Amino acid sequence: MEILGIDIGGTGIKGAIVNIETGELTQERFRVVTPEGAKPDPVAQAVAEVSQHFNWNGPIGFGFPAAIQHGVALTAANISKKWMGTDVAGLFSRATGCPVCVLNDADAAGLAEMQFGAGRDQNGVVLIVTIGTGLGTALFTEGVLLPNAELGHIEINGQDAEIAASDAARKRNDLSWDVWAKELNLYLGTLERLLWPELIILGGGVIKKRERFLPLLTLKAKVVPAQFLNDAGIVGAALSARSLVP
Repeated sequence: MEILGIDIGGTGIKGAIVNIETGELTQERFRVVTPEGAKPDPVAQAVAEVSQHFNWNGPIGFGFPAAIQHGVALTAANISKKWMGTDVAGLFSRATGCPVCVLNDADAAGLAEMQFGAGRDQNGVVLIVTIGTGLGTALFTEGVLLPNAELGHIEINGQDAEIAASDAARKRNDLSWDVWAKELNLYLGTLERLLWPELIILGGGVIKKRERFLPLLTLKAKVVPAQFLNDAGIVGAALSARSLVP
């Protein structure tokens, strides 16, 4: 069974058709640049472009950078604040002409990793952290997702954690890998003392450079890279929409 998964980020919107029985992309993913300002209508137009690229007519799953409740955005991280209170599911359904399911983007990545990737068959508490423009988190206990765990926004030393520990912060502040790894370690260590996960899975685009920072982390939990790398959000988004299949 195939479903289109679309992952919406602060800089790019990427999608692919996914075999939800295996987690494999059945076609090469397609990416468009996130419209400047990331406001609702331009993003909806970009989403329609991705859907049209695949000539898609069926359920679509979306990973979206916000806390989502019943298809409505409650927050807006690294996108326009105009999304807050917007019926994202309704907007994207109208734009694509398809039934849609929308969930938090980190939750989508977590679903992929827990179903097919680094968290498969893992018991206990598992924390997934996606590191990119911001810090996304997904939290699972015995394989069950706690939705909208926006732990990238916890306060450390008086500021939002992702201001110092995201990959965007590394680039913005021109930090060496050693210096940035200390910021990331402080962030992950804080979460570890609050949640005591048995496994921490790190994903996002920066994981391609994992050899530069993973050996520098000093945590009690086992830390592993996401197996889906930067495609986890696409795969998990598709998985979330399987309930829409007739």
